[in-house]
Amino acid sequence: MRRLFAVVALLAGFLLVPTRSDAALGNVAPWATATASYTSPWESVAAINDGIDPSRSNDLRNRRWGTWPQAGEQWALLTWPSAQTISSAQVYFFDDGGGVREPVSWRLQSWDGAAYADIPAAYPVAVDGYVTASFPAVTTTRLRIVLESGTAAVGLLEVKAFADTAAARSGWNPPAALVTPLDEVWRHTESGDRDPYGFRNFGWDQIMANGGSINYCVRWDSPAPVSAELRDRVHAALARSFGKWMNVMAGHDGWPYAEVPVKVVGWAVRDRATLQWDDDSVDVYVGDMRENAPQCAEPCGRFFNQSGAYPDCPGGASHHYDMSLWLTSGMDGGAGGDWGQRVGSEYLVDNLGSDDIHILLHEIGHGFGLDDFYDWTPAGQCCFLMNAGSATSITEFDAWMLRDLWRHLKSRYGY
Repeated sequence: MRRLFAVVALLAGFLLVPTRSDAALGNVAPWATATASYTSPWESVAAINDGIDPSRSNDLRNRRWGTWPQAGEQWALLTWPSAQTISSAQVYFFDDGGGVREPVSWRLQSWDGAAYADIPAAYPVAVDGYVTASFPAVTTTRLRIVLESGTAAVGLLEVKAFADTAAARSGWNPPAALVTPLDEVWRHTESGDRDPYGFRNFGWDQIMANGGSINYCVRWDSPAPVSAELRDRVHAALARSFGKWMNVMAGHDGWPYAEVPVKVVGWAVRDRATLQWDDDSVDVYVGDMRENAPQCAEPCGRFFNQSGAYPDCPGGASHHYDMSLWLTSGMDGGAGGDWGQRVGSEYLVDNLGSDDIHILLHEIGHGFGLDDFYDWTPAGQCCFLMNAGSATSITEFDAWMLRDLWRHLKSRYGY
């Protein structure tokens, strides 16, 4: 979709460049694709790596993976696009006290290219908290969690896999067939209306300025009510979608972060009664309008304060937001840029359980500087996410375009 970039005066900013280290352990589970031996029709295997910490084993507010009525040996599988060097894992069991109970035992298996092999370790079982298995590091593209049930079904709420991302770091090594089209894309980027070297509000700049995280504010431009449960599901879907782009960067070409946490710090609405919660987990902005839509406080927005200072933001810099998720009732398609993403509110709500919310994914790509391809396509390429309408998930070519942007811009962050 066409990017919307407002013309603003660019202010000289400061960056917090992270300190390098020879080893960086991080949870790489959110960047994997989750599958399972069986999933109850009303549950979701995508729950196991959505990055949401459960409150208890019978968590009723967030998605869960369960196998009822199937019992016996069941498994959930995490698959990465590139090998990870993993040395420990944590799991949180689903136990509703009825048809789904904690397993009798469990174990981890790694894929060696031909078959799954058990990983020797101690495997404790407990409810209402994570249990941890530690082991000598294994390098694999697949980690399988195998659960042995009793008479009931089994399930998981969350899985964390801790990998040495420094060991997996690689340089610039795209497949040979992609070298020419990637060069075409970069030359097209350089010749565009915006200087990629001089522009300083890409998603890269925002993440670096925060020391490895990103903050959002939601602009809810709809009369539909929002419950606390719906709010949390919107937050989780946003984090999951943003994380898919960060997944392709993890361990690549000096990228310093194994994961980039996404925090929603506020919601903007026309009427406070639209938001059906009274906790203080996010800031709420009522009646502030911009472009005839609810606007989060401009003194808190990086788009309006690209110096990186927020002296007039209520609550201070910790309440600032880097991007907006603008959800508009009745909107088809989307828009995206350094300011954030705009998609239909109904579209997002209807797709909260989808693994790939493809319009949102496409618009997030624009925030990092990826372009549209309305009037041309790179040599040998036809179907990829940033070529709107030709793919519904991040493809290999999309991933290498993002990595190529980092390759050309990383020197300004000291990499």
